[in-house]
Amino acid sequence: MPITLPPINRRNFIKGWLALGSSIITHSDSLALRSDLSLGMDPNRVALLADTHISDDPKRSYPGTKWPGSPVKEEEHEWVNMADSLAQSAREVIGLNPRPAKLIINGDCAMSRGTEAEYKELLRLLEPIRAAGITVHITIGNHDNRDKLWKLLPFLKKEQMGIHADVIELPHANFFLLDSGRKGILGEEQLNWLAQELDVRADKPALVFGHFNPYPNRGVRPIKGMGDGSSLLKLLAKRKHARAYLYGHTHEWQHDQGDHLHLINQPAVSYYFGKGHAHGWVDMKLNSKSADLELCCINPKHTQHGDRIQIVLKG
Repeated sequence: MPITLPPINRRNFIKGWLALGSSIITHSDSLALRSDLSLGMDPNRVALLADTHISDDPKRSYPGTKWPGSPVKEEEHEWVNMADSLAQSAREVIGLNPRPAKLIINGDCAMSRGTEAEYKELLRLLEPIRAAGITVHITIGNHDNRDKLWKLLPFLKKEQMGIHADVIELPHANFFLLDSGRKGILGEEQLNWLAQELDVRADKPALVFGHFNPYPNRGVRPIKGMGDGSSLLKLLAKRKHARAYLYGHTHEWQHDQGDHLHLINQPAVSYYFGKGHAHGWVDMKLNSKSADLELCCINPKHTQHGDRIQIVLKG
C-alpha cells in the first residue's frame, strides 16, 4: 500500500495555515481559509509534487546548482529554501477553486536520508493541505526512509507497511503508484503486479507514477535511470490504455512521447540543478478526453510558468 495521509479536522486549518509562516491572514488569504463547502473539492483535479527535500531545519537553504561537474561558477550558485518552497506550493494548492481532492508527492520527501526530524517537519508543512480536506499520497524516493516515516503515522496499519504500490481510482483514469525504493529498482514481483493490475483495469486510461526516471536523463545533470526502467517501458508500451509515466528525481521539467505513452519529468518543488531552471508543482485536471497539466513555478515570472502538457486519454 502507498503512504496515504488522510484529511484532518478543519478546526486545525488556521493553526496549520499559520504553520506555513503566515502570521497574518490577509484578504487574499481568506479564499484559502474558507471551508471546502464554499470552494468545493474536485475529484478530477490532482496536485502533483515531487522532490520536496524537506530539512529538519525550516530555515535551511541549499545550492542545487552546486554538484560535481556543475558548469555554474562558485559565486553564481542559486540557493533555495526548501520549506519556503513547499509552504508556497501548499498555499497555492489550498487557494485553488475548486480544490484538488488529492495531492501526490512523487518521492524524495526528505533532504538527506529520511530522518525522523525531517519527516516531522514535512508533516508540519503538509498539515494545512490535509486540514483543507485534501488527501496526500506519497511515493518513496532514494532520499526517503520508510521505517522512519512509518513511526510518525500511528494510523498506518501493519499490513500497509511494505512495498508502497497501489491503485488510486479516479472518475476518468486510474493512477498506479509505484515504489522504486532507494535504489531505483521495481523488481520482478512489482512489475508483475503492475501488469496484472493494468490488465484487469483496461477499461479506463492509466497514469503511472514512480520516483525514478526510466532511462538516463537528457538534462543538465547526468543521472542514470531506474535499474529496470526498460522493463517498465516495455510493459507500458504493450498496453495502449497506459497513457503516461510521471517521475521526479532529476529535478527538471521535461516531456517526451512515444506512440501512446507520455513520459513526464516532474520538476522539483525544492532546488534545481541547472542555473535558472524551473521549480514548482503541477496542476492536473482530468476529463473524459484528456488529462491537462499546467506548471506552477515557485517564481511566477519564470518563462516556463504556465507551461502546459495534454495527455489524450482516449483515442
